Amino acid sequence: MMKLVLFDKDGHVKTGKNDYDEERHPLSVEGKKHIHISTQDLIYEKGDYFQLDLAEENKYLFVQLNQTLAPSLIYVKDNQWRYDIPLEDNWKESIPEKSFKGKRHYISIREAKPFEIEAYQNLSLNTHDLKDETGAYPHASANVETRNDSTFFAKNAIDGVYANTSHGSYPYQSWGINQQDDAELKIDFGRTVEIDEVEVTLRADFPHDNYWIKGTIQFSDGEETTLQFIKTKDPQSFSIEKKQTEWLILKNLIKSDESSSPFPALTQLAAFGRNLQR
Repeated sequence: MMKLVLFDKDGHVKTGKNDYDEERHPLSVEGKKHIHISTQDLIYEKGDYFQLDLAEENKYLFVQLNQTLAPSLIYVKDNQWRYDIPLEDNWKESIPEKSFKGKRHYISIREAKPFEIEAYQNLSLNTHDLKDETGAYPHASANVETRNDSTFFAKNAIDGVYANTSHGSYPYQSWGINQQDDAELKIDFGRTVEIDEVEVTLRADFPHDNYWIKGTIQFSDGEETTLQFIKTKDPQSFSIEKKQTEWLILKNLIKSDESSSPFPALTQLAAFGRNLQR
């Protein structure tokens, strides 16, 4: 059983209305395997949030909370997921202009099919990740994000947007390190997964950008592997021996001395493999 509710900043259930309705109705729905909220008259406001309550823990779900967000497979470790709708001014630049705008909306959540869970896939992809941990995985975080600007948040590195020939506002959001030499980015999977390939897409807004020539991936058991990068706008793939891990960290990033630019950055970090937990 699943229950999804849209709340306002004060914790009150929001209401919506359809074209042929005479009265507004609470935007709350529950069901077993597939639920959705649909409305033709709803304006999102700052502080609004979705809350999903689950009868069971450790659930794989396919979610789409807005028309501008691609459906995404997420893993909810506990039995609740809260998604704060990104309407604050700082978020506007890093998401599509029409995200959570307008009056007509469709929100969908369903249990993932076994073949979707078991498939070989990019285990780091989460189009619904936010800056702070929400209870849904994978989740990206970092020890630095340039100016606390959403266009440089860690979550941008796992949103599936590969545009990397510029920088700044959508669709060129990236993980920016504020010129910090010890910058690290962590992807938490929320469970143990098995990966055998890491793909790194550097931001390539040359000559504004510099680039890293080397980096290290650390796994949850403490083992590390070194990656050598080249100057390219293309994704760079690295095969690794099959590795079971709960998280990975990209660290020890070495900047090229070929450019005087102090601005290397990361557009995407993908980890390919399989889910071990069904």
